[in-house]
Amino acid sequence: MTETQAKKSYPKWLPAALDYGPLIVFFLGFKFVGVFAGTAIFMAAIIAAVIISLWKIGRVAPMTWLSAFLVVGFGGLTIWLHDERFIQLKPTIIYGLLATILFIGLIRGKPMIKYVLEHAIEGVTDRGWMILSRNWALFFVAMALFNEALRATVSFDTWLTVKVWGLTLLSMAFGAANVPMLMRHGLSMEDAPKA
Repeated sequence: MTETQAKKSYPKWLPAALDYGPLIVFFLGFKFVGVFAGTAIFMAAIIAAVIISLWKIGRVAPMTWLSAFLVVGFGGLTIWLHDERFIQLKPTIIYGLLATILFIGLIRGKPMIKYVLEHAIEGVTDRGWMILSRNWALFFVAMALFNEALRATVSFDTWLTVKVWGLTLLSMAFGAANVPMLMRHGLSMEDAPKA
């Protein structure tokens, strides 16, 4: 078996599990052992996700690297300073960075989301990629603002519940809402991302 074949021989559900698993572990950790122990568990889970991704997939997605860096950094501050607000900042920073990257790409005429998705969607025209980049840039701005509104108005428990279940489902729904536009710009149903 070649190295390329070995990298592709992993269950199709594994990337999604590595993306969402640490967040679900954080949610459960918070519910059972509290915010600070839950944050430590979250940090361990994201490090484990990076290691498993390297081992099983042969690479780590850029989003996973960014998330791991911020979880470890802001998680460490949360525990050290005993202040849960730091771990709540992580989504705002991720959404803000992603929106900035996409907007810079749009200004330069380059659909940066094409690189973020790592060619998971094929057949889309350059115009389709530009529209998708714009849509996600605006969505990330809205998500950053929404996260800040949540941080300012609800308890940590409510914030985490909305973050894990509400924002995750909202992101999936937004992704699905973009499929018809992508189909008008070259995406075939065979190339459409599978849930």
